[in-house]
Amino acid sequence: MNRRQMIVLVAGLALYAALPPFLKTYGVYLMTFLCVYLMSAMGLNLVVGYAGQMSIGQAAFFGIGAYHVAILMKLGLPFLAVLPLAAGSCFVIGLALGFPALRVQHHYLAFTTLGFNVMIYLILRNEQSWTGGTFGLSGIPRPSLFGHELNGNLEFFYFAFASTIVLALLLAWLLRSPWGRAFAALRDNPIRAESLGVNITAYTLLAFAIGAACAGVGGAYYAALVQYIEPTAFNVPASLMMLLAVIVGGSGRFFGPLVGTVVVILLPEWLRFAQNWYLMVFGFAVVALMIWLPGGVMSLPDRFRRSAR
Repeated sequence: MNRRQMIVLVAGLALYAALPPFLKTYGVYLMTFLCVYLMSAMGLNLVVGYAGQMSIGQAAFFGIGAYHVAILMKLGLPFLAVLPLAAGSCFVIGLALGFPALRVQHHYLAFTTLGFNVMIYLILRNEQSWTGGTFGLSGIPRPSLFGHELNGNLEFFYFAFASTIVLALLLAWLLRSPWGRAFAALRDNPIRAESLGVNITAYTLLAFAIGAACAGVGGAYYAALVQYIEPTAFNVPASLMMLLAVIVGGSGRFFGPLVGTVVVILLPEWLRFAQNWYLMVFGFAVVALMIWLPGGVMSLPDRFRRSAR
Protein backbone atom coordinates (compact mmCIF):
# COMPACT_ATOMS: atom_id res chain seq x y z
CA MET A 1 0.00 0.00 0.00
CA ASN A 2 1.48 3.33 -1.08
CA ARG A 3 1.25 6.63 0.78
CA ARG A 4 -1.76 7.93 -1.14
CA GLN A 5 -3.75 4.75 -0.48
CA MET A 6 -2.84 4.93 3.21
CA ILE A 7 -4.08 8.53 3.43
CA VAL A 8 -7.36 7.60 1.70
CA LEU A 9 -7.82 4.64 4.05
CA VAL A 10 -7.19 6.67 7.20
CA ALA A 11 -9.50 9.43 5.98
CA GLY A 12 -12.23 6.90 5.21
CA LEU A 13 -11.95 5.30 8.64
CA ALA A 14 -12.03 8.72 10.32
CA LEU A 15 -15.14 9.68 8.34
CA TYR A 16 -16.85 6.41 9.22
CA ALA A 17 -16.06 6.92 12.90
CA ALA A 18 -17.30 10.53 12.85
CA LEU A 19 -20.63 9.79 11.14
CA PRO A 20 -22.69 7.82 13.75
CA PRO A 21 -23.31 10.71 16.23
CA PHE A 22 -25.26 12.46 13.46
CA LEU A 23 -27.45 9.44 12.63
CA LYS A 24 -30.61 8.07 14.14
CA THR A 25 -30.72 4.79 16.06
CA TYR A 26 -31.30 2.65 12.97
CA GLY A 27 -28.42 4.30 11.13
CA VAL A 28 -26.05 3.54 14.01
CA TYR A 29 -27.33 -0.04 14.07
CA LEU A 30 -26.62 -0.46 10.34
CA MET A 31 -23.08 0.87 10.69
CA THR A 32 -22.44 -1.46 13.63
CA PHE A 33 -23.96 -4.41 11.78
CA LEU A 34 -21.68 -3.66 8.83
CA CYS A 35 -18.64 -3.97 11.12
CA VAL A 36 -19.95 -7.26 12.54
CA TYR A 37 -20.70 -8.67 9.08
CA LEU A 38 -17.31 -7.58 7.82
CA MET A 39 -15.55 -9.68 10.47
CA SER A 40 -17.13 -12.82 9.05
CA ALA A 41 -16.63 -11.75 5.42
CA MET A 42 -12.91 -11.18 5.98
CA GLY A 43 -12.60 -14.73 7.28
CA LEU A 44 -14.50 -16.09 4.30
CA ASN A 45 -12.24 -14.14 1.95
CA LEU A 46 -9.27 -15.97 3.46
CA VAL A 47 -10.91 -19.30 2.56
CA VAL A 48 -12.33 -18.39 -0.86
CA GLY A 49 -10.01 -15.68 -2.09
CA TYR A 50 -6.62 -16.70 -0.71
CA ALA A 51 -6.84 -20.47 -0.14
CA GLY A 52 -8.95 -21.00 -3.28
CA GLN A 53 -11.64 -23.11 -1.55
CA MET A 54 -15.41 -22.67 -1.93
CA SER A 55 -17.49 -22.47 1.25
CA ILE A 56 -21.22 -21.98 1.77
CA GLY A 57 -21.15 -22.59 5.50
CA GLN A 58 -19.85 -19.35 6.98
CA ALA A 59 -23.18 -18.47 8.60
CA ALA A 60 -23.01 -21.71 10.59
CA PHE A 61 -19.82 -20.53 12.32
CA PHE A 62 -21.42 -17.09 12.68
CA GLY A 63 -24.26 -18.77 14.55
CA ILE A 64 -21.97 -20.91 16.70
CA GLY A 65 -20.16 -17.77 17.89
CA ALA A 66 -23.46 -15.99 18.54
CA TYR A 67 -24.93 -18.83 20.60
CA HIS A 68 -21.71 -19.15 22.60
CA VAL A 69 -22.09 -15.54 23.69
CA ALA A 70 -25.83 -15.77 24.25
CA ILE A 71 -25.66 -18.87 26.45
CA LEU A 72 -22.48 -18.15 28.39
CA MET A 73 -23.14 -14.45 29.03
CA LYS A 74 -26.60 -15.27 30.35
CA LEU A 75 -24.84 -17.62 32.76
CA GLY A 76 -22.80 -14.66 34.02
CA LEU A 77 -19.52 -14.91 32.10
CA PRO A 78 -18.10 -11.61 30.77
CA PHE A 79 -17.97 -10.94 27.03
CA LEU A 80 -14.17 -10.72 26.87
CA ALA A 81 -13.94 -14.19 28.45
CA VAL A 82 -16.56 -15.69 26.13
CA LEU A 83 -15.11 -14.17 22.93
CA PRO A 84 -11.94 -16.35 22.82
CA LEU A 85 -14.08 -19.40 23.66
CA ALA A 86 -16.36 -18.67 20.69
CA ALA A 87 -13.41 -18.10 18.36
CA GLY A 88 -11.58 -21.19 19.65
CA SER A 89 -14.63 -23.44 19.26
CA CYS A 90 -15.14 -22.27 15.68
CA PHE A 91 -11.42 -22.76 15.01
CA VAL A 92 -11.59 -26.40 16.16
CA ILE A 93 -14.81 -27.10 14.23
CA GLY A 94 -13.25 -25.43 11.18
CA LEU A 95 -10.33 -27.81 11.43
CA ALA A 96 -12.75 -30.75 11.48
CA LEU A 97 -14.70 -29.38 8.53
CA GLY A 98 -11.46 -28.77 6.65
CA PHE A 99 -10.79 -32.49 6.29
CA PRO A 100 -13.43 -32.94 3.53
CA ALA A 101 -11.67 -30.13 1.69
CA LEU A 102 -8.70 -32.44 1.27
CA ARG A 103 -10.81 -34.93 -0.71
CA VAL A 104 -13.23 -32.74 -2.67
CA GLN A 105 -12.84 -29.47 -4.57
CA HIS A 106 -14.88 -26.65 -6.07
CA HIS A 107 -18.65 -27.34 -6.25
CA TYR A 108 -18.28 -30.65 -4.37
CA LEU A 109 -16.74 -28.77 -1.47
CA ALA A 110 -19.50 -26.16 -1.71
CA PHE A 111 -22.08 -28.91 -1.22
CA THR A 112 -20.12 -30.23 1.76
CA THR A 113 -20.16 -26.87 3.53
CA LEU A 114 -23.77 -26.35 2.49
CA GLY A 115 -24.71 -29.59 4.24
CA PHE A 116 -22.78 -28.48 7.31
CA ASN A 117 -24.71 -25.20 7.40
CA VAL A 118 -28.04 -27.04 7.16
CA MET A 119 -26.97 -29.41 9.97
CA ILE A 120 -26.03 -26.54 12.31
CA TYR A 121 -29.27 -24.72 11.49
CA LEU A 122 -31.32 -27.83 12.37
CA ILE A 123 -29.40 -28.27 15.63
CA LEU A 124 -30.02 -24.64 16.61
CA ARG A 125 -33.70 -24.97 15.74
CA ASN A 126 -34.40 -28.31 17.42
CA GLU A 127 -32.23 -28.29 20.58
CA GLN A 128 -34.63 -26.09 22.52
CA SER A 129 -33.11 -26.84 25.91
CA TRP A 130 -29.85 -25.14 24.83
CA THR A 131 -30.75 -22.75 22.05
CA GLY A 132 -34.38 -21.91 22.73
CA GLY A 133 -35.34 -23.45 19.38
CA THR A 134 -37.48 -21.28 17.14
CA PHE A 135 -38.20 -18.95 20.07
CA GLY A 136 -34.52 -18.02 20.24
CA LEU A 137 -32.66 -16.47 23.14
CA SER A 138 -33.39 -12.96 24.37
CA GLY A 139 -32.01 -10.66 27.03
CA ILE A 140 -28.39 -11.06 25.92
CA PRO A 141 -26.36 -8.49 27.87
CA ARG A 142 -24.02 -6.01 26.25
CA PRO A 143 -20.27 -6.23 26.95
CA SER A 144 -18.56 -4.23 29.65
CA LEU A 145 -15.15 -2.60 29.28
CA PHE A 146 -13.12 -1.72 32.37
CA GLY A 147 -16.26 -1.98 34.46
CA HIS A 148 -18.32 0.25 32.14
CA GLU A 149 -21.39 -1.28 30.48
CA LEU A 150 -21.54 -0.58 26.73
CA ASN A 151 -25.32 -0.27 26.69
CA GLY A 152 -25.46 2.80 24.46
CA ASN A 153 -25.67 2.34 20.69
CA LEU A 154 -22.76 4.70 20.03
CA GLU A 155 -20.60 3.07 22.70
CA PHE A 156 -21.13 -0.36 21.23
CA PHE A 157 -20.52 0.92 17.70
CA TYR A 158 -17.09 2.26 18.60
CA PHE A 159 -16.29 -0.97 20.43
CA ALA A 160 -17.23 -3.06 17.37
CA PHE A 161 -15.50 -0.62 15.01
CA ALA A 162 -12.23 -0.79 16.95
CA SER A 163 -12.48 -4.58 17.14
CA THR A 164 -12.97 -4.81 13.37
CA ILE A 165 -9.84 -2.74 12.79
CA VAL A 166 -7.85 -4.98 15.14
CA LEU A 167 -9.06 -8.10 13.35
CA ALA A 168 -8.24 -6.57 9.97
CA LEU A 169 -4.71 -5.72 11.15
CA LEU A 170 -4.20 -9.28 12.37
CA LEU A 171 -5.34 -10.68 9.01
CA ALA A 172 -3.14 -8.19 7.15
CA TRP A 173 -0.16 -9.36 9.19
CA LEU A 174 -1.08 -12.98 8.46
CA LEU A 175 -1.34 -12.38 4.72
CA ARG A 176 2.03 -10.62 4.61
CA SER A 177 3.65 -13.49 6.50
CA PRO A 178 4.98 -16.71 4.91
CA TRP A 179 1.59 -18.27 5.74
CA GLY A 180 -0.18 -15.71 3.56
CA ARG A 181 2.19 -16.33 0.65
CA ALA A 182 1.57 -20.06 1.06
CA PHE A 183 -2.20 -19.45 0.88
CA ALA A 184 -1.75 -17.46 -2.34
CA ALA A 185 0.44 -20.20 -3.84
CA LEU A 186 -2.15 -22.80 -2.87
CA ARG A 187 -4.88 -20.79 -4.62
CA ASP A 188 -2.92 -20.11 -7.82
CA ASN A 189 -1.42 -23.55 -8.44
CA PRO A 190 -1.66 -26.29 -5.79
CA ILE A 191 0.63 -28.67 -7.69
CA ARG A 192 3.35 -26.05 -8.03
CA ALA A 193 2.90 -25.04 -4.38
CA GLU A 194 3.34 -28.64 -3.27
CA SER A 195 6.47 -28.99 -5.41
CA LEU A 196 7.89 -25.94 -3.62
CA GLY A 197 7.39 -27.55 -0.23
CA VAL A 198 4.01 -26.08 0.78
CA ASN A 199 2.07 -28.53 2.93
CA ILE A 200 -1.30 -28.43 1.15
CA THR A 201 -3.05 -30.42 3.88
CA ALA A 202 -1.92 -28.15 6.71
CA TYR A 203 -2.61 -24.87 4.93
CA THR A 204 -6.05 -25.91 3.69
CA LEU A 205 -7.03 -26.88 7.23
CA LEU A 206 -5.52 -23.66 8.60
CA ALA A 207 -7.47 -21.51 6.13
CA PHE A 208 -10.75 -23.13 7.10
CA ALA A 209 -9.98 -22.85 10.79
CA ILE A 210 -8.97 -19.17 10.73
CA GLY A 211 -11.91 -18.26 8.50
CA ALA A 212 -14.26 -20.07 10.89
CA ALA A 213 -12.74 -18.29 13.90
CA CYS A 214 -13.33 -14.90 12.25
CA ALA A 215 -16.97 -15.84 11.68
CA GLY A 216 -17.23 -16.91 15.33
CA VAL A 217 -15.92 -13.51 16.43
CA GLY A 218 -18.42 -11.77 14.14
CA GLY A 219 -21.24 -13.89 15.53
CA ALA A 220 -20.22 -13.02 19.10
CA TYR A 221 -20.49 -9.31 18.33
CA TYR A 222 -23.76 -9.87 16.47
CA ALA A 223 -25.37 -11.50 19.51
CA ALA A 224 -24.28 -8.60 21.72
CA LEU A 225 -25.54 -6.10 19.13
CA VAL A 226 -29.08 -7.41 18.61
CA GLN A 227 -29.44 -8.95 22.13
CA TYR A 228 -31.80 -11.56 20.68
CA ILE A 229 -30.89 -14.42 18.35
CA GLU A 230 -32.85 -17.19 16.64
CA PRO A 231 -31.80 -19.81 14.07
CA THR A 232 -33.15 -18.11 10.94
CA ALA A 233 -30.34 -15.55 11.04
CA PHE A 234 -27.79 -18.33 10.49
CA ASN A 235 -29.33 -20.38 7.69
CA VAL A 236 -28.05 -21.00 4.14
CA PRO A 237 -29.26 -17.65 2.66
CA ALA A 238 -27.09 -15.87 5.24
CA SER A 239 -24.05 -17.87 4.06
CA LEU A 240 -24.88 -17.00 0.46
CA MET A 241 -25.04 -13.31 1.33
CA MET A 242 -21.60 -13.51 2.96
CA LEU A 243 -20.21 -15.28 -0.10
CA LEU A 244 -21.85 -12.63 -2.28
CA ALA A 245 -20.13 -9.88 -0.27
CA VAL A 246 -16.73 -11.48 -0.90
CA ILE A 247 -17.32 -12.02 -4.63
CA VAL A 248 -18.92 -8.63 -5.29
CA GLY A 249 -16.12 -6.80 -3.52
CA GLY A 250 -13.34 -8.82 -5.10
CA SER A 251 -12.32 -12.29 -3.99
CA GLY A 252 -8.65 -12.50 -3.02
CA ARG A 253 -8.30 -8.73 -2.50
CA PHE A 254 -7.80 -7.53 1.04
CA PHE A 255 -10.34 -4.69 0.83
CA GLY A 256 -12.75 -6.72 -1.30
CA PRO A 257 -14.90 -7.86 1.66
CA LEU A 258 -15.17 -4.25 2.87
CA VAL A 259 -16.53 -3.01 -0.45
CA GLY A 260 -18.72 -6.08 -0.88
CA THR A 261 -20.19 -5.78 2.61
CA VAL A 262 -21.08 -2.14 1.95
CA VAL A 263 -22.88 -3.20 -1.23
CA VAL A 264 -24.69 -6.14 0.38
CA ILE A 265 -25.71 -4.32 3.59
CA LEU A 266 -26.26 -0.73 2.51
CA LEU A 267 -27.44 -1.02 -1.11
CA PRO A 268 -30.77 -2.65 -0.16
CA GLU A 269 -31.35 0.18 2.34
CA TRP A 270 -30.62 2.81 -0.32
CA LEU A 271 -33.14 1.09 -2.61
CA ARG A 272 -35.98 1.21 -0.07
CA PHE A 273 -37.58 4.00 -2.11
CA ALA A 274 -38.55 1.29 -4.65
CA GLN A 275 -40.79 -0.24 -1.94
CA ASN A 276 -41.89 -3.77 -2.96
CA TRP A 277 -39.50 -3.75 -5.93
CA TYR A 278 -36.31 -3.04 -4.02
CA LEU A 279 -35.19 -6.68 -3.76
CA MET A 280 -35.66 -7.17 -7.50
CA VAL A 281 -33.71 -3.98 -8.21
CA PHE A 282 -30.97 -5.14 -5.80
CA GLY A 283 -30.75 -8.54 -7.51
CA PHE A 284 -30.59 -6.95 -10.95
CA ALA A 285 -27.87 -4.53 -9.80
CA VAL A 286 -25.75 -7.40 -8.42
CA VAL A 287 -26.16 -9.50 -11.58
CA ALA A 288 -25.25 -6.53 -13.77
CA LEU A 289 -22.21 -5.82 -11.61
CA MET A 290 -21.00 -9.41 -11.88
CA ILE A 291 -21.42 -9.40 -15.66
CA TRP A 292 -19.57 -6.11 -16.07
CA LEU A 293 -16.99 -6.72 -13.32
CA PRO A 294 -16.55 -10.47 -12.79
CA GLY A 295 -13.49 -9.73 -10.66
CA GLY A 296 -15.52 -7.62 -8.23
CA VAL A 297 -15.65 -3.90 -7.56
CA MET A 298 -11.98 -3.84 -6.53
CA SER A 299 -11.01 -4.88 -10.07
CA LEU A 300 -12.41 -1.60 -11.43
CA PRO A 301 -9.05 0.29 -11.32
CA ASP A 302 -7.38 -2.54 -13.25
CA ARG A 303 -10.12 -2.38 -15.86
CA PHE A 304 -9.63 1.38 -16.27
CA ARG A 305 -5.86 0.92 -16.62
CA ARG A 306 -6.35 -1.71 -19.32
CA SER A 307 -8.79 0.55 -21.15
CA ALA A 308 -6.32 3.45 -20.97
CA ARG A 309 -3.57 1.31 -22.47
